[in-house]
Amino acid sequence: MSQLIVISAIGTDRTGVVQDISRAILSCGGNIEESRMATLGAEFAMLMLVSGNWHTLNRLETSLEKLGDDANLTFTIRKTDVHEPREDRMPYAVDVVALDQQGIVYHLADFFAARDIEIADVATRRYAAAHTGAPMFAVQMAVNIPSRLNLAHLREEFLELCDRLNLDAILEPVKN
Repeated sequence: MSQLIVISAIGTDRTGVVQDISRAILSCGGNIEESRMATLGAEFAMLMLVSGNWHTLNRLETSLEKLGDDANLTFTIRKTDVHEPREDRMPYAVDVVALDQQGIVYHLADFFAARDIEIADVATRRYAAAHTGAPMFAVQMAVNIPSRLNLAHLREEFLELCDRLNLDAILEPVKN
C-alpha cells in the first residue's frame, strides 16, 4: 500500500544538489509525486511529495539523514495523506505586479482568508524594472473560491484592495 511523505530540504546551493536528492529517492524505490525547488539567496530550498510503501519510506528517511550529513543539507520529513479537493470550489489564478513594498503577500492572504478562499499555491519574486531599474515585486497565486461567493462582487472588492495598495492585478478563472 502506497503512503505519502512530504520532504523539505534546505542547504547551501551547489551544482548537483537536485541530482543527489532525487538519486536517494530513486535508490530507495520512492516516487516524486510533486515538487517545488528554488534557489533563495545562496541557499537551495525544496519541498517534495514522495510516495512509496512503508519499507521504502523508512529506508528513504535513513538515506536522507546520511545525505544531510554528507552534503550539509537539513531535511524534515512528515507523513501526510492525499489532499481531497473540495467540489464546491472554483480554481482561479491571481497575478499581481507592483513596486516592491512591505506587506503585499500579507494583504493578499488576509483578503482571501477573510472570505474562506483557499490559497493552493504562491510564487513571488523581486526584480528590477526594465528601463528604470525600480524594485518590482510579482506574485502569482492559485486560489480556490467557494462557489457560494458572488464572483462579480468578489472581483470588485479585490480590485478595490489592489487600487488602495497600488497593485496591478488580475483575478481570472483557471482554464484547462
